[in-house]
Formats: sequence, C-alpha cells, structure tokens
Amino acid sequence: MTSPPATSSPAGPGSPASALAAAQAALAAEDAAVYGYGVVGARVGAGRRSDAQAAYDAHRAQRDALSRTVHGLGGEPVAADPAYALPFPVPDQDAAARLAAYIEDRIAGAYADLVRAAHGGLRRDAAAALRGAAVRAVQWRGSGVAFPGLIERAPGASPAASATR
Repeated sequence: MTSPPATSSPAGPGSPASALAAAQAALAAEDAAVYGYGVVGARVGAGRRSDAQAAYDAHRAQRDALSRTVHGLGGEPVAADPAYALPFPVPDQDAAARLAAYIEDRIAGAYADLVRAAHGGLRRDAAAALRGAAVRAVQWRGSGVAFPGLIERAPGASPAASATR
C-alpha cells in the first residue's frame, strides 16, 4: 500500500495560517523587546545608552511593521502585555547588556520561525530582521552564535530550551 502524496494543510508550513501565526508570534516578541529595552536603557551605562536607544527604535519600527503585516494577512494584531517578566534580575550595566543579548536571541528565534512560515517579501523582511537581531546580539554580547535564531544554540541556553523549541 502506498501512502498518499504529501500536501500542505491549511495550517502547515508556508500556508497563510502559519504565516499569520508566526507573524503574531514575532509581533508579541517585538512587544516584549520594546519593554525589555526600556529596562536595558535604564540600567546600561551612558556609553551604551545610544546603542540601547537605537535597538529600542528598531524594535518599535519592527513592531509597527508587523502590526501592519498581521492586518494584511487578515488577522487582528495581538495586544502587548502591560508588563513582562524579566528572565533574570537586571541590577547593573553588565546584566543590562546580558538582557539586551537575550532579547536579541529571542527575537532572532521568532524571526527564524517567520522565515520558515512565510514566502516572498514577508520572508525576505523576516530574514533581514533576523540578521539585524543577530548583529545586535553580537554587539551586546561581544560574540556571535553559529545559528542565529536557534535559541538552543545561544550561549548559556539550558538543555530545556532545545526541548521547548
């Protein structure tokens, strides 16, 4: 007995439903990034404050663009949470830089998912956003990762991270 040919289901990778879901997830990640960069900006030293402001502005622009994308895909953009739990305490400049790198790693993961789900211009835009997040992560961390967007490959990632992805 032969199996039927593989077909793309309405919610399978590359479908409009999966592109919308991935865009919504990236939008939610951008909302969290904007919040997180508020913390980074408040804790990072004066020498890095312009980096924090530039990243904050980039994430606000991406958030706004994703909101339009979600509308264009026929969805209603997810609302931002009023506050977000930080992954660790941020009492000083070093922790602020670690938080910024963490934010960029998480954003890269969201955009990697969108690259997988999207086609055409949306895929190209998601790839550019992933690249931007990877560059900012290197600026904050001082080193890069082999596969930006794969959270389980990021420095300091727990073994559980690969199980949840």
